[in-house]
Amino acid sequence: MKKFALAAALSLAATASFAGGYEEPVIEPVIIEEETGTSGGGIWLPLAIFVVIAAAAASSN
Repeated sequence: MKKFALAAALSLAATASFAGGYEEPVIEPVIIEEETGTSGGGIWLPLAIFVVIAAAAASSN
């Protein structure tokens, strides 16, 4: 009787692990985002700082 109970428990555990069947894994695509900009995109901040310093120097005289 103990062997029968053990066999029943093992068979239930085995069927529970295969209950969902086989599903093909879902692989999500990799999305690569590239920044688009112009070649002179990094010039605005130094230019703005230069203008502010030049204005401050001109107004101090």
